[in-house]
Amino acid sequence: MHMEEEGRMKNEEEEPVSPMARLFQSPDTGICNIINIGFNSKMNPDVVLHALRHNVHKHPRFCSKLSENGAKWIETEVNVEDHVIVPSIDPEEICDGGQSFVDDYISRLTMIPLDRSRPLWDIHILNVKTLDAKAVGIIRFNHALGDGMSFFSLVLACTHKTSNPDMLPTVIPSVKRRSTVSHRLEKNDWFLWAIFTIGSTLRLIWNTVVDMFLLFATMFFLKDTETPLKGGANVRSNPKRCYHRNISLDDIKLIKNAMNMTINDVLLGITQAALSSYMNRQYEQQDKNNEEDGALLTSYPNSLPDGIRFRAGCTVNLRPDIGFKPLAEMMVKDSKCRWGNYFSLIVLPLSIRLENDPLVHLKKTKAMLARKKHSYHAALAYYFIKICLKVFGAKVVSSLYNLHAMNTTACVSNVMGPTEEISFHGHPITYISPISYGHQYALFIIYTSYAGEMTITITVDPTIIPDPHTICDDMEESLKTMKAALWERGLL
Repeated sequence: MHMEEEGRMKNEEEEPVSPMARLFQSPDTGICNIINIGFNSKMNPDVVLHALRHNVHKHPRFCSKLSENGAKWIETEVNVEDHVIVPSIDPEEICDGGQSFVDDYISRLTMIPLDRSRPLWDIHILNVKTLDAKAVGIIRFNHALGDGMSFFSLVLACTHKTSNPDMLPTVIPSVKRRSTVSHRLEKNDWFLWAIFTIGSTLRLIWNTVVDMFLLFATMFFLKDTETPLKGGANVRSNPKRCYHRNISLDDIKLIKNAMNMTINDVLLGITQAALSSYMNRQYEQQDKNNEEDGALLTSYPNSLPDGIRFRAGCTVNLRPDIGFKPLAEMMVKDSKCRWGNYFSLIVLPLSIRLENDPLVHLKKTKAMLARKKHSYHAALAYYFIKICLKVFGAKVVSSLYNLHAMNTTACVSNVMGPTEEISFHGHPITYISPISYGHQYALFIIYTSYAGEMTITITVDPTIIPDPHTICDDMEESLKTMKAALWERGLL
């Protein structure tokens, strides 16, 4: 028996950590994720422990630890009691409300490293009432274990429909990515088709070259403008605060259909408009403070300086299919939609300015994302990281990644969730709010769709952004303003 276990461990050690996983678990990076899940009933810790005892051994990442150099996975025994924390809560700690307690608890977690001597995950159960839940479950894990799509597939595999406990959740089906080649030309019009194809190919090559140049420039010298949202060198070591807000997914779809764009176009347009409003108020306040101090002011229209360079990193799923695959299918070896970290980052230049027409922000983001989709930047960046890891090692790549993050301002991500309410062993889920920490971004925004709503989760460095809730207020207001503009023009 001992020899069998030794042989099994040896085989497990031969499995290398994926390129992105090596980057995320590097001591110089150490990026972790938290999935904050609200429940509509008190949580029974025994139910969670029972489910883990029967299922954790089926997933290799949850019963494996990292080797000392972080390059290989080593299978190990898992005592699930060590990974499930149910803190004793003094009623006086929640006298100001359960939401503040949960926010403070998560903030403290962002400063406590995961134990690298065992699998890099834990679960925290907080039976406190918040604004939109009666209990909160917190799943924390190192990003090396998997990306957002991987973990959402895991969550979905552990839940069922609330309306029908015998059925698995309904999710957006997996579909092939759209081709970048237009099919508007008639197939028999070969001359025009050839011209279009050549032009499209040349544009694709040009976009890719420009994007890769900007990638390297951002790593070494091209910095964003210092603004009230721009973080500094200490962001990674500071505690983080998170805040989430639910907005109507139906409203987003109305705008999407009226403007002939994607949901991501609408979300980024709302974000661009909201950040413009937020920063405008920050500069207004600075102007007022300068006036009180008697300083000589430069007159800026709308209080925003001209020519602000404001860029956001954006995660891009590199799997060939869009949507969710069953967990069992993701765990199959060599699966095209495999478990793990199979994504890359692109850089999105946001237009920070006040617009008289709120729909201008939507048009700008639609054009920008269409341009970014017609580029191989994301895939090449992934392979660049893979090659650099082999040649220079994780320490050098981590430094480059941190430089890139420091020279930009924010990061955005999007995860599609279930279309109906789901439950975990009889505990209905009211919201799903993921966050990420351990990076150099002072502002990280994640959009998560769930049961007809879109949850906007903002993670911030509170020393830079002490009021993330006001950014969510601006997003709600931007959504209403855009919808009203479309109604006035008869486009809805």
